[in-house]
Order: sequence, then C-alpha cells, then structure tokens
Amino acid sequence: QVQLVESGGDSVQAGGSLRLSCAASGYTYGRKCVAWFRQAPGKEREGVSNIDTNSGGTYYTDSVKGRFTISQDNAKNTVYLQMNSLKPEDTAMYYCAARLRNYCAALRPENYPYWGQGTQVTVSS
Repeated sequence: QVQLVESGGDSVQAGGSLRLSCAASGYTYGRKCVAWFRQAPGKEREGVSNIDTNSGGTYYTDSVKGRFTISQDNAKNTVYLQMNSLKPEDTAMYYCAARLRNYCAALRPENYPYWGQGTQVTVSS
C-alpha cells in the first residue's frame, strides 16, 4: 500500500511556471512507477508523465515535452512535476498515481492502482 499526497497547484498566467509535488508514504522501498495525470472538466483523464523510481527513466506525453520535467527526491520519497511555459490548455486537476513492485506502464489510468486526491492548476490567458 502507498498513500500519495499532491500539492503545489495554483492559478497562474500563461507563460508562468508551477512545481507540483507528490509525497508518498507507506511504501518507501522497492521499485515503483509514479505518474502524473490530469483531467479537465468534461474531458477524460490524460497521462502526462511518469518516472521509474529505480532507474530514473522518464516519459512524457507529446503535448508537454520540452515544457514539463518530472524528477524525484528519494530521500523525501517525493516526485515533482516542474511545469514551465504553461498554457491555458494545461488547466486541469492534476493527479499523482503509482504502481508498485513493477516497471512503468503505459500512461493509462487502469495501469496505476494508487491515486492521490489531486491538485488544481489553472492557467489564464
């Protein structure tokens, strides 16, 4: 079992930056994959990025490549999502999710059994 708590969401203007944090507890050792998803009103949940906490390997969906960076601080058991050059279309609830004892899988919600409560990101034009 793992508990995930997101933070860092806020309202910013287009072109601005935010850093989201996902703090994990209850499963501090062993391989896991941590992902960020987002969901805008009326839209399906979309995978944004993931990181293999053992290898450090990362993946990004095309719409955020070059703008978002996922990273980890193993000492704090925390994964970050640095979001730069934000656009209004990045507006969504952002969720942290995890799969344990396994490699990263495709960014589909059904591949990640553990979820945080979400943090809201709003980007105004």
